[in-house]
Amino acid sequence: MAKKDPLFLVVVDESEEMHHALRFACGRAKAIGGKVGLMYCIAPAEFEYWAGVGELMRAEAREEAEANMAIHASYAHQFTGEVPVLYVREGDAHEELISLINEETQISLLVLGADTQSETAGPLISFMMAKGAANCRVPITVVPGNLSDDQIDALF
Repeated sequence: MAKKDPLFLVVVDESEEMHHALRFACGRAKAIGGKVGLMYCIAPAEFEYWAGVGELMRAEAREEAEANMAIHASYAHQFTGEVPVLYVREGDAHEELISLINEETQISLLVLGADTQSETAGPLISFMMAKGAANCRVPITVVPGNLSDDQIDALF
């Protein structure tokens, strides 16, 4: 059986610390010949009882997800020289993250950025440390959101 390149998964969101997670994942992938994976989770449409409105909202959310992913995919491609693997899911972000990791066996590390400006590291990290880690088949790396790009780059 051929060995696949490791895939370092980053969850794309609007947080500042997501950049730190992406930078770390790109550096790690470049250093060992792996790839970066980007996951964007679309929240379910609120208007399920109005099918037309729900479908329109879903389509708009998908367009926004694709535009957001394109920016981060371009960054990862420029940094690593490899086209990242993109995943767009719809549903609860916590559940979809665990499902994706369990479905995609190439994923070898989950990289999350920690919010260093608030009381908690962020909702996704809080979930993963409390409940999610028990169902996660890969190691989790948490990158502090207060590191500079140079500090992250020095790790490789």
